[in-house]
Amino acid sequence: MKNNFFKLPVGNINSKPSPNSEVTSQILYGENFKIISKRKGWLKIKTVYDNYVGFIKQGKYNQNFKPKYKINKLKSRIFRKIDNKFLPTKSFLFFGTGISINKFNNKYFEFEKNKWIKKKDVKKIYHYEKNFIKIFKLFLKSKYLWGGKTALGIDCSALIQMYFYYNRIFFPRDTKDQIKFCKKKFNSKISKGDIIFWEGHVGVCINNSKLIHAYGPRKKVIIMPISYTLRIIQKTANLSVKKISNIEKF
Repeated sequence: MKNNFFKLPVGNINSKPSPNSEVTSQILYGENFKIISKRKGWLKIKTVYDNYVGFIKQGKYNQNFKPKYKINKLKSRIFRKIDNKFLPTKSFLFFGTGISINKFNNKYFEFEKNKWIKKKDVKKIYHYEKNFIKIFKLFLKSKYLWGGKTALGIDCSALIQMYFYYNRIFFPRDTKDQIKFCKKKFNSKISKGDIIFWEGHVGVCINNSKLIHAYGPRKKVIIMPISYTLRIIQKTANLSVKKISNIEKF
């Protein structure tokens, strides 16, 4: 199967070839995928980064793309150059998105014909950001969205995955697969960087008393006391902790 690269800022991945089916994840601009099959305006795909399988609407993609940079902000506005002036559009590229460069000047990169972003919004593609708290806090107060993975909305497992995706390190998309993939922490003392898994939910400790997570009941990415979070999830969802790992083990 050939490599293909998504050409829109973000697109939904559906569970079935229907707009009425569940949105299980999303695919970002420049993300590499393989086409498994085609069905009446839909593509069944498998993403190369995390082997995620689902359906996207048949649309814009190409087969020749080599990203040299990536978006380092929660979202980066796209500009058009008209009469030598850079005018903002209503479109954005999102955190972690890989781009190639056609032209540049002192302040802007052109990543497609007459589509420009600010140079200060990008880093080189293999820039490694080890400060995971910095990345997670970018998404603070972002809307909770099942299947989402951008500033427009994100779910709990995507919040964790986006740290690894930005650093181009493999990490599964869904919580159930993250639980299987992560090694169990044997020290029971909670510490910075601990990943706490429940069945169907996950959060990351930013210190030994607070965690950050995309929390459905609060409808946003939020920092909460760990002890309170454990109690409220046990009380409202009848879920106890399934596994604790640590993000610095990867």
